Amino acid sequence: MANRSLTFDATLYAYLTEIGGREPEIGARLRAATAAMPSAGMQISADQGNVMAFLVELLGVTRAVEVGTFTGYSALRMALALPEGGSLVCCDVSDEFTRIGRPFWEEAGVADRIDLRLAPATETLQAMIDGGEAGTVDLMFIDADKPNYDAYYEMALVLVRTGGLILVDNVLWSGAVVDDEDQSGSTRVIRALNAKIRADERVSMAMLGIGDGLTLVRKRG
Repeated sequence: MANRSLTFDATLYAYLTEIGGREPEIGARLRAATAAMPSAGMQISADQGNVMAFLVELLGVTRAVEVGTFTGYSALRMALALPEGGSLVCCDVSDEFTRIGRPFWEEAGVADRIDLRLAPATETLQAMIDGGEAGTVDLMFIDADKPNYDAYYEMALVLVRTGGLILVDNVLWSGAVVDDEDQSGSTRVIRALNAKIRADERVSMAMLGIGDGLTLVRKRG
């Protein structure tokens, strides 16, 4: 079968980033601040941020949850796309990393839309479920520790409303998902979840070759 995907060299990718979306200037500055960090590879790309912000607007999201905030770029992009009164619960365990993004949230005027909860995400999500918030979330973004990906997915299916969207990041895992010699724990977890979502009749799904792979999952009725 012919390869129907473009190969992006640096010039074409720069064009895609510049012309293919409207990254706010403050978002570019937060990405630049993150790029100097040793763990900068955990940061989502500008084009993925464009897609996520677009989806928030397209779906009319008013309530979102993010599992894995890092330095806050994805949170910033989604919060900027939320309407007045919208809210985003951010689950993370690192005060050090999230502290980098908080001044940018303030400067952008969206800090009041972001509810940062520093605790293991499974605990935060379970507390939301126990608190009667099942079926109240419009969109949930999963981009945290891979061993808990399946748990996050199952909790997302409880919290997200019928017709709502779950975004699962890193589903291509830098190509490791098709490397049979890679049997590391995180790779096996991602492979298993990819297969599970593909077969899951509770949802509709589409995997996109954006960033490190992003699967869009719509909760069926």
